[in-house]
Amino acid sequence: MSDELTSPVAAAQESLETRIRRKLERQHFMHLIGADLTRIEPGRVEAELTLDRQHQQQKGFVHGGLTATMADLVAGFAGVTLIPDTHGLVTVELKTNYLHPGIGEKLRAIGWVLKAGRRLHFCEAEVWCDDLLIAKASATMAVLEPQE
Repeated sequence: MSDELTSPVAAAQESLETRIRRKLERQHFMHLIGADLTRIEPGRVEAELTLDRQHQQQKGFVHGGLTATMADLVAGFAGVTLIPDTHGLVTVELKTNYLHPGIGEKLRAIGWVLKAGRRLHFCEAEVWCDDLLIAKASATMAVLEPQE
C-alpha cells in the first residue's frame, strides 16, 4: 500500500482535528491561560497546561477556577466533536468536585461525552495535576443550532 493513501478513518480524524483547531482559534480565554488541546477524537478531548505563578491561588495551589475552566474546556470540546460544524455548544451546568489541591508542574484534563442528544450533551471530565487526580466534573452542554 502506498504511503500517499490514507484510510477513511485517518482522513475523518484529520478532518475532525482540523475543524476543532479552527474553532479553537476563537477560544481566546483558553489561549490566555496557556491551555492547548493535545488529543482530539470523536466524543473525547484532552488538554494540557504548564503551570506557572499566575495559575496559583494564595496558598500556592492551582486556582479552583482554573481547574473548573480546564474541565469545562475539555467537556465542551468533547461535545463539539459530535455536532455539525454549523452548530455551537455552550455550558448549561458544570459541577466540579475538588479531590486534592493541585501542586505540580502540569495540568492534564480529559473530557468525554456520556450521551449526545439533539439539544443536550451530557459530559464528564477529569483534571490531573502531574499524576494526581485533583478534580472530577460533570457538565450539561446545550447544542446551538444556526440562526436563519
